Amino acid sequence: MKMLNDLISTDYGLMSLAVIVFMLGMMWYMYKMVVRKMDEAERSSKTK
Repeated sequence: MKMLNDLISTDYGLMSLAVIVFMLGMMWYMYKMVVRKMDEAERSSKTK
């Protein structure tokens, strides 16, 4: 419980939480970008 309290109430905890959220957001963005590029490549190869 102290760990959760430190994560929310201290400056280093909030910065850690911000980094974790940022990294998860970047992971989601990169996943979506790669899937979109794969779909584009598949569609362009079918038209040739």
